[in-house]
Amino acid sequence: MKIHTLYIDLDDTVYPASAGVWQAIRQRIDRYISERFEVPLEQAVVLRDDLFHKYGTTMRGLQVVYHLDEEDYLSYVHDVPLKDFIRPNPALGALLANLPYRKAILTNADTAHARRVLSLLEIENCFEQIIDIRAIAPFCKPMPDAFNIALKLMDESATNCAVVEDSTTNLITAKKLGFYTVRVGGDPACVECDACIDSIMGLREVFAEMEL
Repeated sequence: MKIHTLYIDLDDTVYPASAGVWQAIRQRIDRYISERFEVPLEQAVVLRDDLFHKYGTTMRGLQVVYHLDEEDYLSYVHDVPLKDFIRPNPALGALLANLPYRKAILTNADTAHARRVLSLLEIENCFEQIIDIRAIAPFCKPMPDAFNIALKLMDESATNCAVVEDSTTNLITAKKLGFYTVRVGGDPACVECDACIDSIMGLREVFAEMEL
């Protein structure tokens, strides 16, 4: 397999899940549902989890079921103090710069959030595109159409691309479409994926082995 392009997830992938960003966003989602739809917080937690598993993202579920105001939702849930969780990562910037592939962020978040994350990590110049939830609308990962749109936006074919993700669910779809799949974090024995690494810094070894 000859790789031309890397589609790299954002949250819990370009920085470790232990940073706590997604936990903070999840709490904002719960508060949003509780406040906007006037339900107890405990019920909001259950609804958020149910919609996430049925629709791929809580936002898509809220749009389908409750005709969500997308702008209101995205601005609310991403209003977290990212600088409290994320620090510059010069080593990651050097790693990405030295990988001889085109690179795009592919995220179920929005571009504004992605830019904030990449800016804090100081890796924003490493990516050719940010393909966000609006770019792949009305779909989202793990829907196959979300990945197909991402391929069209980069004028690529799946068999020439790798998806780098923390979500096994997203990677299973990507692999079925023909992508090379790299799981970041989680179970090191992930049989559904082509490669598993502890952190994104392991990408150097993954692709060095492929080029031997």
